[in-house]
Amino acid sequence: MNPVPMYVHVLGEEHYNCISALHKSMRGSHENAALYWLGRMLEGGEDPLYVARRLVRFASEDVGLSDPLALTQAVSAFQACHFIGMPECEVILAQCAVYLARAPKSIEIYKAYDSVKACLRNHKGPLPSVPLHLRNAPTKLMKSLDYGKGYKYNPAFSGPVEQEYLPDELRGVNFFNWTPSDV
Repeated sequence: MNPVPMYVHVLGEEHYNCISALHKSMRGSHENAALYWLGRMLEGGEDPLYVARRLVRFASEDVGLSDPLALTQAVSAFQACHFIGMPECEVILAQCAVYLARAPKSIEIYKAYDSVKACLRNHKGPLPSVPLHLRNAPTKLMKSLDYGKGYKYNPAFSGPVEQEYLPDELRGVNFFNWTPSDV
């Protein structure tokens, strides 16, 4: 019996199955499985830049703020793969995949940004205006219309200042624990 060549997976459904398995193995903190699925893709002819792009997304989507260096690691891996290509970049991708598998996980940013998108898409009528004190005022006319008036430049203070940054209609909204019924 002749084995099916590994490159077949990049042509069809196995392409998506393998990247899904890599993603889910890293999400499950299973570094050994992450290496296997990475190797299966790379040895099967997968574009290393495709894999690197998926690692960048994973670093933000699944690791997020629980390890902010994960994104740096993933972007560096992408750049290194771009510079040197295969086969040399395989160990760089392996390092990144293991780093991401070992990293603590958090989807806090992913969920918060989804809340922002839902808020914007479900909004009825015109979107709220940018508050005057947050508007840019590069011209005399804009300044005469009170653009930027009352803005408190935080670095000029010894600590955080009380200032509203959302439109009045969204005052008090926290997208980190928001539900569509909140607005």
